[in-house]
Formats: sequence, structure tokens, C-alpha cells
Amino acid sequence: MLSRLLKVVGLSLGLVVAVQAASPQSAYPSLRDAKSPALQKQLEKRLKRLNLDGAVRRGDLAVALVDVTDPQHPSLAQVNGDEMMYAASLPKIAILLAAFERIHDGKLQLNNENRELMTNMIRYSSNTAATQMIRRVGPEYINTVLRSPKYRLYDTRYNGGLWVGKEYASGVAFQRDPLHNLSHGATAIQVARFYYLLETGQLVSPELSKEMKAIMGDPGIHHKFVKGLLEASPDAQIYRKSGSWRNWHADSAIVEHAGRTYIAVALAESPKGGDWLKSLICELDGIILQQPVRTASLEVKRAGVLR
Repeated sequence: MLSRLLKVVGLSLGLVVAVQAASPQSAYPSLRDAKSPALQKQLEKRLKRLNLDGAVRRGDLAVALVDVTDPQHPSLAQVNGDEMMYAASLPKIAILLAAFERIHDGKLQLNNENRELMTNMIRYSSNTAATQMIRRVGPEYINTVLRSPKYRLYDTRYNGGLWVGKEYASGVAFQRDPLHNLSHGATAIQVARFYYLLETGQLVSPELSKEMKAIMGDPGIHHKFVKGLLEASPDAQIYRKSGSWRNWHADSAIVEHAGRTYIAVALAESPKGGDWLKSLICELDGIILQQPVRTASLEVKRAGVLR
């Protein structure tokens, strides 16, 4: 009897371990542990070639680049990656995440109306749609999700991150970020982490990550990253959210191009910021296309195991 009981307990423990091992989080590393000296050298070289190294030194430009062609072995390069900047409409991706958490919990429906609102909010950066979604999700809930142990997309240990503290409409902020008093803010690395979690199915659930990524595809505004990349490489697939207000310009994307997949994020404070980002994405694309490819990983990816 005792031996049978021990076998049952052992089997149960084995099942728990197996489930934990199979969870999406266990299959992928922390993006902060994926720093690549070779990629970093190339990023700094390209920034200097664009005469943007001075903007980096002044703190007017932050960039994160992540090669996720092999999502289990990402490579990260960044400059000013943990500098929090005003990011205009880019943090609407945080509203999208909070909405899908509500959907997962059964507190919001993924119906045609909500899907259309979220699509307009992301693809066309509709402020009206974003404000409606903030109200449907619950304003303070968004930052609760961002600060949660599950995501830590806003983390005081790393100078903040994604933050939505005001509706995209007239009125006062409902919750400015505690470190920088920003209403809509971001850091390049935390935005890159959002996209890495999305690409690897770790936002909400693998199925809902796919839904979110689909909403972020087919950008409706062709400027900055989209304009620069599609002028040079019209076959590239882009899943993207940008933002602009006065001198602040931001863009962020997952790019699938020539068999490669990468994440690009840039935040700029300059009247020329939009032009910077248009030129920058072409250089970032060039860096990735020159990187060596893990043949075995690509074969697995094509078979659909990692995607």
C-alpha cells in the first residue's frame, strides 16, 4: 500500500515538473542576459556612421536591437536602453496587453467591436480608440499589469519602463509614473522585452499572443521604421507601434525579413527624430542580415516548433 502511494506521489510530482518544464517561460532566457558584444559593436558602428553617436552621448536617442531568429538564443545590443523617455503613442501596446489580460480572465470580450477598437488603436494610432480601451480595461489596471511580477515591464530597479498614466485625450493624468512623472513613457529595453515576450508566446498565453501580434501587423501609418524599411525592402513583414508628439519620436517593431526575425526599438528627442528613425531602421536591418544563422534552429523554426 505504502509503495503504491509513493508511486502515485512520485508520478504527480513528475507531472508537475513536466508541466513547468513545458511552460513558455521556462524555454526562453531573460533578455537582459542576452547581450552580444559582436552585435553591440555593429550597433555602435552604424550609429556613428549615421552621425547619431552624439545624440546617444547627449541622451537624446535610445536604441535596442534584438536578433530573435532563434528565439531560444536571442542576441541583444542597446544604447541608453534603460533611459526612460516620453514615448507618446508607443505605450498603447500596454493598453493592448491589459485588454488581453482582461479577455483571458473573462472580463472583456474579444468581439468584433473590441477587436476593431484595438486594431485602430495600434495600426492607426487612434487616440479615440485608445481612450475607449483605457476606460473599458480600467485605467489603473494597465499599470498594475505592467508592474506585476509576471511581466515587470515597468520596474523601478531598471529606471521604469512602459507606462500609461493618462487617457489619449484632454484632461489630467490619472497616474503619472513614480520615477519620472511621465504620463506616457517607455525605455527601449522594456519595449524590446514586450516584443520578445510577444514573439515567444509569453504575453497572456501563446494563443492570445498570436492574436495580439496579428493586430500589430499591417501598419496603417507609413513613416519612420515603416517608411525607411519598406522603401528599401518592400518584402519585409512588420508588426509595429510608433509614437510622435512635438520633438519626441518613437518606433518599435518585430521585423521578419529574408528569413530573419528581429526586434527594433528607438526613442528620440529631437525635431529630426522622425528622420533619424527612418535611416536607423535600414542600418539595423543591415546588421541583422549580416549575422550568422543557427542552421539547426532555423530548421526547427520552419517546422513550427518554436513559432
